[in-house]
Amino acid sequence: MEAWPDEQRYAVRAKQGYAAAGVEIRAVDEAGREVPWDAKTIGELHVRGPWVVKAYYENPESAKQFTPDGWFRTGDVVSIDPEGYIQITDRTKDLIKSGGEWISSVDMESLLMAHPKVLEAAVIAVPHAKWVERPLACVVPRPEHRGTLTGGELLDFLRPQVAKWALPDGVVFLDAIPKTSVGKFDKKVLREQFKTWQPGRA
Repeated sequence: MEAWPDEQRYAVRAKQGYAAAGVEIRAVDEAGREVPWDAKTIGELHVRGPWVVKAYYENPESAKQFTPDGWFRTGDVVSIDPEGYIQITDRTKDLIKSGGEWISSVDMESLLMAHPKVLEAAVIAVPHAKWVERPLACVVPRPEHRGTLTGGELLDFLRPQVAKWALPDGVVFLDAIPKTSVGKFDKKVLREQFKTWQPGRA
């Protein structure tokens, strides 16, 4: 990689890295098939190795997180490049599957939070009769823009950056996004709060 241009080298350094010595990695699709290491195709990250646990202590339910041949299902959705560098795309529970296409909530959140009027943004899946799930953007505006920032402005901001089918069906504005005890967005709470949300409704 020493001969690579700076932009390409920085892109690799921005990834999550590669497996430690002695640890195997793979990414698998919904059917359990290993996906290619092409830096594009996503799948759930599995890891296996001599110091990877085989179960959680006194937690029989944890068995479902391990495959019969010893792989630990991490719950992270990733792509792996030909050199073995991992790029985390999302968590399996937070991915949005709409009409057979995967939409990364993390990528959409990053784009929304790049808007100068946005303080925080969480993107969740809401049920949809035709497409199974659709993305909904939950946004906290910066204090000076509360009451003036519109959903249309944010969707216009996203439109040139994402595929048409990945564009959120709507934007709801919140005073704050619920957090877990470790400060992460609590999307479980948001999904429950907006489980009956429909376009055109706040």
